[in-house]
Amino acid sequence: MRVAVIGLGLIGGSAALALAAAGHDVLGLDPDPATREAAAAHFPVTADPAALAGTDLAVVASPFRHLAAVANETLDGYTGLVTDVSSVKAEPARLFAHHRFVGGHPMAGKETNGFDAAEADLFQGRKWVLCLEDDTDLADWTALAALWTSIGAHVVPATAADHDRAAARISHLEHLVAAALVRVADEPLARTLAAGSYRDGTRVAASPTALFTGMVEGNRAQLMAAVEDLAAELDAAAADLDAYTDRPNSISEWFDRSRALRTDWPVEPEAAQRIPLTKASLMELGAAGGWLEAVESEVALARRPRVKSTP
Repeated sequence: MRVAVIGLGLIGGSAALALAAAGHDVLGLDPDPATREAAAAHFPVTADPAALAGTDLAVVASPFRHLAAVANETLDGYTGLVTDVSSVKAEPARLFAHHRFVGGHPMAGKETNGFDAAEADLFQGRKWVLCLEDDTDLADWTALAALWTSIGAHVVPATAADHDRAAARISHLEHLVAAALVRVADEPLARTLAAGSYRDGTRVAASPTALFTGMVEGNRAQLMAAVEDLAAELDAAAADLDAYTDRPNSISEWFDRSRALRTDWPVEPEAAQRIPLTKASLMELGAAGGWLEAVESEVALARRPRVKSTP
């Protein structure tokens, strides 16, 4: 497949490297001369959008604030399939509505950014959401699913709305909380004593601010709902702490429930099974938290999370 990757930062650069390694004809487009120079050692690069005309697929890996310009200017007149890698999905679907568009989001990343941080194996075994709506062209969706599974990603079918709600709770909220934890611990002794818990809980606070800004701009309503649910949990914990003298078991039960949920993650998969490549079967798989590991001619190799039996 002839693939153009627009934006050669961490995610776009990693996708381009992985696709090139898999034998695809990759063309990178980036406005930064230094980025183009670094990427040129691995695949052809350009700064001219006109060069995209001969490609089959455009992977948009530009910052969220630039998506409208990419949709209306960079890809003006483009007739190939278009996908993106943004961490929000409803807004890109609106921006690229006049293209053959299937939204995507690889659940992978690092605190560092730029092409120098890109890795060809960044997506190995990682989930990659592909949006599947009532009006999605199934052939286009399947072509992308085959492409991303071919570089080792596990493709999860989901609607844009379902993705954005989930992403607010397992990614966007975590960025907000990590930043808050850093601020709460901003005193000399606390920073000296900080160890593993602080490191793990605040890791994503080192991410570029523009990344989180895009999450807020594109998914603010869902993030606000997640913040409200988090506040309710913290209020419950605060009430248990306040009542510890009279009800010492309450806070322990609160922690026990969280511990049980965390111990059950990552989910253990069931044995792989083949499912038909129909919208109904794919949406049922995604709703159950399942994913595709390979795409064949008319079926896909799928896995679902194992449901633990209850006593």
